[in-house]
Amino acid sequence: MQSSILALLYDFDGLIVDTEWPIYQAWLQTFRDHGHPLPLEVFNQCIGTDFETWSPKTHLEDLVGSPIDWSSLDDARQASIEKNLEGAGPMPGIPEAVKHARASGLSMGVVSSSSHRWVDGWLHKIGLLEHFDITVCRDDAPRIKPAPDLYLEAAQRLGLQPASCLVIEDSVNGIKAARAAGMPNVAIPNRVTSCCDFSLADQRIASAHDLPGIMDRLGEQTRS
Repeated sequence: MQSSILALLYDFDGLIVDTEWPIYQAWLQTFRDHGHPLPLEVFNQCIGTDFETWSPKTHLEDLVGSPIDWSSLDDARQASIEKNLEGAGPMPGIPEAVKHARASGLSMGVVSSSSHRWVDGWLHKIGLLEHFDITVCRDDAPRIKPAPDLYLEAAQRLGLQPASCLVIEDSVNGIKAARAAGMPNVAIPNRVTSCCDFSLADQRIASAHDLPGIMDRLGEQTRS
């Protein structure tokens, strides 16, 4: 990994806040109610991207063999997600990593396939929005992850070359987007994505607690 890193670009869902586990659990219950499993390996096709890339609704209807009336199911699933996200805060090590990056003089952004309403709202709620220079979301580019558009847009807004932006991701789709953008990257799998193959990532670490050490090593390489 190169040493001339000038910015950190964080994914949001599953990296800054553990939103992915409640969403998976809600979908898992829907599948179980219809007599079918939903393995994490299958669900991960939509992690880091959207339900157009891989649709759990279409997948379940294919398994059942007939159309499903989603109106009441959608309401119940959303209620379950909201209940399980009550009181949610930053993932372990994220506040410390963000503050360390700021103290190190690095620019920072959040780059997400979710909407600004979702991402900015959560960042404000957990008190981290003010620490980021930019947020780039699905509203800001023609294609979302695993396409590189969102990350390239972030680099352009920061006035930096892609190679000087270090991407922090929790999903394979996110790592693919970072690589396609020509950005060095670090994977931090969570309990939804830990089953995935992150061999494409430049580096894999256990948690955000390890990020300050990476920043310090990059800083030492830059000064040497």
